Amino acid sequence: MARGAADAGRASVRASRATASGTVRAGKATAKGARKVGTATRRLTYANGAGRTGLGRLIELSAGNSASDALVTVALASTVFFGVPVGEARGSVALYLVITMVPFALLAPFVGPILDRFRSGRRYVMAGTLFGRGLLCFAMAAAVGPGDLPTLFIGALGVLVLSKAYNVSRAAIMPSVLPADITLVSANARVALFTLVSAGVAVPVGAGLTAWLGSATVLRVAMVAFLLLGVVAVRLPRHVDSPELEEEGAAPRWRTLLKVGPAVAEAVWANVAIRVFSGFLLFFLLFLVQDAAVPWLAGGVAGDSFFDVPRTIALLAGAAGLGGLAGAAVANWTRNNAPQLIVLVTLAVTVATAIVTAIFFGIWAALAISLVTAFAQELGKLALDAIVQREIGEEVRSSTFGVVEAMLQLAWVFGGLVGLVLSLTQSSTAGLVTLAAVLTVALGWLLVARGRRVRAARRKLHRQRAEAAAEAPADRPWPGAGDPPLPDTLDTTKPLTNPNA
Repeated sequence: MARGAADAGRASVRASRATASGTVRAGKATAKGARKVGTATRRLTYANGAGRTGLGRLIELSAGNSASDALVTVALASTVFFGVPVGEARGSVALYLVITMVPFALLAPFVGPILDRFRSGRRYVMAGTLFGRGLLCFAMAAAVGPGDLPTLFIGALGVLVLSKAYNVSRAAIMPSVLPADITLVSANARVALFTLVSAGVAVPVGAGLTAWLGSATVLRVAMVAFLLLGVVAVRLPRHVDSPELEEEGAAPRWRTLLKVGPAVAEAVWANVAIRVFSGFLLFFLLFLVQDAAVPWLAGGVAGDSFFDVPRTIALLAGAAGLGGLAGAAVANWTRNNAPQLIVLVTLAVTVATAIVTAIFFGIWAALAISLVTAFAQELGKLALDAIVQREIGEEVRSSTFGVVEAMLQLAWVFGGLVGLVLSLTQSSTAGLVTLAAVLTVALGWLLVARGRRVRAARRKLHRQRAEAAAEAPADRPWPGAGDPPLPDTLDTTKPLTNPNA
């Protein structure tokens, strides 16, 4: 028995050694693969001179910021929204949207000017937004256990506001880190691509960790990530910070939609229309699907029983994610070609797709409208960022981006509330026709305003040319005036030294 026990012990030791060796080999292989992925990612982020100017570091920081925000969203989803029945979810979501809208409406006039006042320390402003979200995640993690909903709502709102402040600062410093070989639209598209990919990777990881360890643990992981990213933000290149350009004693300049110029205002209003439709479509389709008020769930189409509620929601989310990636890729491909035209084209494509979907509503039409709306939202926003970065001066750029972000957020929330209300009708045709008509009116108004502006600019140019032509004979001397008089006969044996002669 002793020999048998000794033999069994030796076999267990050999097995444990083999297991440990296999674990070590698997760990080395994983680390090697991670290093290869990191090296390939670094090549992409630092391409075309982005490593020299600091754009590569900004892309990596923004990708980490997006992944951390995704972890917070997944962790809060199970506690705030998806954990309640459908009837109660409408009230909870409406309350959350209203609570989200009010602070943005109150804080929007102040966020941008405050950021403009700290242009010389934008690295520390970005780091502050990251450190602040880390502390809020710590507070929300402590509130998950006892179910402290007020703390969760306030924490989620604070994370959202600080995330928007980070996006404003990041967009404002983009021209400072722009390499010579990359345009503004391409740089914005590169940042968007990496943020979307990182968020797409973080969502399933966060969902798995939430199911395994709980929401509180995921929030603590996000807290650590935000704190580390704050350190990375401080280590951005110094030229990210802009010098103070305003004169001493000058009154601070406030930026509103009435003072941004016609090109920026047109792009903002087009994006507002797209955001209204995006928020509407998200909550309208979500509650229609949960109520089984769509044809493929109500048994209206034969052979569509495969598309149940969870699979339909997953397909719609996948189509939206794919549309966002496609929008960023197309923005990178279009370079800097007429961003004003890109904005109007995205709105026109959205209008056409909404009309077709309202007429031929079904599972494939719903997937198409989800993809096209996400595509238009991403491409239109990137073109808008490029227009603001090009048209607005450094001293008020953050103020402009603050107003733009607030307008887009409020438009999305308003569209979501409209979607919640119209979903009570359980009629897909009524909701889609209503929003398609609104989008058509918005597109027509923008086109008419653009036509008037172009005609006014042409008339002004013609008037200036006519005035210049009328004043030219009196102001411009006759050719050859001031030259010595020509003789009656020319001596052909001497060269001509006066070209006028």
